[in-house]
Amino acid sequence: MQNSVDIEHIIFDKVEDFLPLLNSWRASNFKIVFTNGCFDILHVGHVDYLNKAKALGHKLVVGLNTDASVKRLKGPQRPLVAQHSRAIVIASLKFVDAVVLFDEDTPLQLITAIVPNVLTKGADYTIENIVGSKFVADNGGEVISIPLVEGFSSSAIIKKMGDNNS
Repeated sequence: MQNSVDIEHIIFDKVEDFLPLLNSWRASNFKIVFTNGCFDILHVGHVDYLNKAKALGHKLVVGLNTDASVKRLKGPQRPLVAQHSRAIVIASLKFVDAVVLFDEDTPLQLITAIVPNVLTKGADYTIENIVGSKFVADNGGEVISIPLVEGFSSSAIIKKMGDNNS
């Protein structure tokens, strides 16, 4: 059996390590789409969302919260899945072109370093509330809210798992 596709080369621990690849995409006039999230338990809602995000451009970059960032945002019991494992799962999706980890509470520093052509979040965010929306718009990019698949969230799955253990 042959080795599985090597995806480690599209996972970056720091934005600085990603910039050479980003610059080569820009030199080829690729439209860069950026989104971000914790992606603690990957579910059909995430897959649908990321697929729709990729359709907005040529290259999809996913900013992934580190474990420390998830813990600060979601609480001491999270994440359930470690950052390297989450990165591998996200990077293995055929429509994801790069995964860049970030340790801050928001991806603003990552967005300002990447300067994406398109910034996306789920429709649970208004355009005005999407971190980096003003920066992207001020730099000629688009900010797009993508409809979500109803009934799917990592938090709801975790709650259901807890309810089943009672």
